[in-house]
Amino acid sequence: MPNEAGVAVARDYYDSDEADNFYSTIWGGEDIHVGLYAETRDIREASRRTVERMVELLGGSLKGKHVLDIGSGYGGGARKLVSEYGADHVTCLNIALVENRRNREMNEAAGLADRITVTDGSFDDIPHEDASFDVIWSQDAILHAPDRAAVMAEAVRVLKPGGDFIFTDPMQADDLENASDLQPIYDRIHLQNLASFGFYEKQLTDRGMEKVVIEDHSIEIANHYGRVAEELQARRDEIDASDEWVARMLKGLGLWVDGSRSGKLTWGIMHFRKPL
Repeated sequence: MPNEAGVAVARDYYDSDEADNFYSTIWGGEDIHVGLYAETRDIREASRRTVERMVELLGGSLKGKHVLDIGSGYGGGARKLVSEYGADHVTCLNIALVENRRNREMNEAAGLADRITVTDGSFDDIPHEDASFDVIWSQDAILHAPDRAAVMAEAVRVLKPGGDFIFTDPMQADDLENASDLQPIYDRIHLQNLASFGFYEKQLTDRGMEKVVIEDHSIEIANHYGRVAEELQARRDEIDASDEWVARMLKGLGLWVDGSRSGKLTWGIMHFRKPL
């Protein structure tokens, strides 16, 4: 069963007017995940490059695939998987009702409502049968789960044999010596810790999954959160939020930048496959 208190905290945050306005206006619009900034400083372009790279790792096409996007946000990734990469159907699973409502509206506007299903729910208790999906996809969402091991178990359960689990997540370094160094970040996201590359690899391989590749792109935490902070400062008048809320957000973004630059935070693309 899901951790109801933890689910409620995450839902309340993402359903707040300030957060919804900030993420949809400043963070990236349809895509509220970390981007790849090697050739751009544009947040939306960098976010698009992350999706492109993940699809490349899956072979460049999702034709005929049924995908489960856990923690799908506004559904920007799901719409790309269907419209650009040939996914037969994407099921979005997300706890934030405001995001889900906007996801459905954008799917309708894009003419994709028949190929994208949006479900209100938690990814530590996925409401689907065993072996239901060809691909499990997630971008920067699993960190919010109070029980990440349960998320891993659920993802493996609903994935078909031969299927792929590909995801990104902001994490703490495996060699972090003093977890209290990141306590201000833990406090902001109402969690006791973050996962790590090692944690996810062990959780999945212990459940029989095969590691395909883990790409370490940790510098992108500093790049992305830094760019979001710059945009928030430059476009402050475009969002409906109190000065206090904006000040807290800028402080929090700075913590992520500092943690990345000091090597205490990591981020990357993790790709695992379920054996036949």
